[in-house]
Amino acid sequence: MPQTDEAMVYQLYFQPPGVAEAELERDVRGTIRRLLYSLSGEGGRSAAAASPLGVAMVSKRGGVLDHTVAPDVLPSWIAEADIDVFAGEFAHAGFRGGLNWYRNIDRNWELLAPYAGARVMLDLRRTLILPGCGHWTQQERPSEVTVG
Repeated sequence: MPQTDEAMVYQLYFQPPGVAEAELERDVRGTIRRLLYSLSGEGGRSAAAASPLGVAMVSKRGGVLDHTVAPDVLPSWIAEADIDVFAGEFAHAGFRGGLNWYRNIDRNWELLAPYAGARVMLDLRRTLILPGCGHWTQQERPSEVTVG
């Protein structure tokens, strides 16, 4: 996984148990707002501009939230009430479960090895690219994604 003397890809940052949890759980509501905004189409441009490392790289002297943006106003597809719900759930359960997925990536590859080279047979009719859409496609652009 990519790393330099100054930075590492976020998946490496997530590996040591407790490190990312401490950062993300320090201000759960702020974390949720920053991540939802900074990984969105609107916020991604701001977050990328705010960090010379790019959004996937984490400074070895900082944390994953260092290159995110705390928005003054949320995009229209997410409401403060939604943030409250998400923050409440993560405040209760913590971030460890989600982070453990990244900590288990090698094991996932081993478990999926029998499917290497398998073809997914779908009735793909077209490729649809949504310019300016970020990580949260279904939330950001639900009316533009249609089936049929």
